[in-house]
Amino acid sequence: MKPTHTPPDENTKSVIDTSKMSEGQRAALEMTEAARDDRERNLGFAASIFNGTPDSSRLLPFPVQSLEDRDQGDAFLARLKRFLDEHVDPDAIDREGEIPDEVMDGLRKLGAFGIKIPMKYGGLGLSQTNYSRAAMLLGSYCGNLAALLSAHQSIGVPQPLLMFGTEEQKAKYLPRCAGGEISAFALTEPDVGSDPARMKTLAFPEGDDFVINGEKLWCTNGTKAGLLVVMAKTPTPKHPNATTAFIVEAHAPGVEVVRRCHFMGLRALYNGVMRFTNVRVPRANILGGEGRGLKVALTTLNTGRITLPAACAGLAKRCVEVSTDWAKKREQWGAPIGKHAAIADKLARMGAHRFAMEAMVRYVSSLVDKDKMADVRLEAALAKLWSSEKCWEIVDDTMQIRGGRGYETADSLRARGEPAIAVERFFRDARINTIFEGSSEIMRLFIAREMLDPHLRLGAAMFNPTLPLKERAKVFFRAGKHYATWYPSKWIPFSDDNDDRALHPSLDWPMRIARSRSRRLARGIFHAMLKFGPKLERQQLVLGRLVDIGTDVFALSCAVSHAQRIIEDAMTPHDEVDRITELVSYLGRLVEARTNELFRALFSSTDSKGYFVAKRMMES
Repeated sequence: MKPTHTPPDENTKSVIDTSKMSEGQRAALEMTEAARDDRERNLGFAASIFNGTPDSSRLLPFPVQSLEDRDQGDAFLARLKRFLDEHVDPDAIDREGEIPDEVMDGLRKLGAFGIKIPMKYGGLGLSQTNYSRAAMLLGSYCGNLAALLSAHQSIGVPQPLLMFGTEEQKAKYLPRCAGGEISAFALTEPDVGSDPARMKTLAFPEGDDFVINGEKLWCTNGTKAGLLVVMAKTPTPKHPNATTAFIVEAHAPGVEVVRRCHFMGLRALYNGVMRFTNVRVPRANILGGEGRGLKVALTTLNTGRITLPAACAGLAKRCVEVSTDWAKKREQWGAPIGKHAAIADKLARMGAHRFAMEAMVRYVSSLVDKDKMADVRLEAALAKLWSSEKCWEIVDDTMQIRGGRGYETADSLRARGEPAIAVERFFRDARINTIFEGSSEIMRLFIAREMLDPHLRLGAAMFNPTLPLKERAKVFFRAGKHYATWYPSKWIPFSDDNDDRALHPSLDWPMRIARSRSRRLARGIFHAMLKFGPKLERQQLVLGRLVDIGTDVFALSCAVSHAQRIIEDAMTPHDEVDRITELVSYLGRLVEARTNELFRALFSSTDSKGYFVAKRMMES
């Protein structure tokens, strides 16, 4: 069965009971719900996983770059790699905490600040896939450069301008961005992370302008930026929590860099505290319309979020190369350490996870290339969550495999005459990936909301005490009729084998694992709804386990599809086919074992015990 899509009406606009929420909680929920995409939802492959009917037609065959697009990407990547090899010293950038001017100038000449900006505005006009490939290369080389270019293009002025800007705004600002004028995105505040309702930066109309006052924290690229996208509240009597996105000149009167922030890793990150004091911004600089700022912010972050898993995939690839090479060379107890089971296990996991990371990045990137305004929030969030966490595991294992040489700095290794492999720098730089652009905890809640969306739209109104009993009864019977056929179908083996595309024999089994786990996941979501009812939203650990199962299924499905594409390429050598099928088959076993464990722990009694202990700790 396909997911049920119920158009929003007066009975389903507010499907969550807000009567017991605080004013702040209610405001945050209302803001977030109001910013949700009002187009028909839950049509993508990722959503079908949570519904228990993975729609393989949206994944198979795996999207392939056109020859022209790939050639354009290859040419740029070759120039970029040559520049990195010849002119960039990542260890020096890390040591000094600065990106040299000559490196900045070189990146400008390459067009690296305008990779996706159309050529008519002075950019390279490359696809999202090629942009992601560039992010993978940068991620494998220098985290600071990856962060600089990503913050500028993925969440800075170019991305929201391309999606929401007027033609006049694009003509005015995109050439500046493409030419290398750095941009930044100012959203986070000292007391506001993922709760936009608490935003304190305000903008009030004054003639033809708005006047902005407030302070922003952790504004990446802020200390170097010439242009900013600033989020500010623009309250009205009817919409007291309305927000608006403004394009702000960084050198305008009243814009101040209060201080540059410094971190454990990414030591050349140009991140700072920005203060806005009576900053005048013309109405013409509003992005997406007055009061639609949260929509602009969330949509920008959804598309921009793809860059982070791309950089993670690049770093993971580098770590796999370092670890495999060391495992072959380093001998202990008469054999290379890679032949010892403990290290071999790490290498196999690293290789399988890295392959899946790249598969997810390429798949989600292809969705954007197909439709620039595609709703990829769920796919991008799944890729970000899974890739950032697996990348951290890979970097951690790389340090363990390298031992003391992993913990030692590249400069120290170089001074001793050994290869200056900067695992210690990788370790510091990678730690932030599970935190910024949506922490893992926030990502799980975000994905859980999307996971539950079809069920909420169908039946959550029955729990809303503000609706008349008659209306709630109608919702109850409608939901009952749907689940009477939907739920039994999730117990039927092979009921979702709906694609006619023959897979390589070695890939058929892992795809069946993905499908069976999808059906079981749908049942698990339904059981959780029955067990907790409207209180399910508070069961973050239960929701997190369900999300993790879906994320594993998504990663495995992408890996299978990507592997099938490589196998079907006549140019792929036979030994490469064997290597890839072995990797994906092993990934299937990992997913099978992990999801079994998550299903067993789904309603763990330890959750309530742990919550009680934490509560007592905070009270004392």
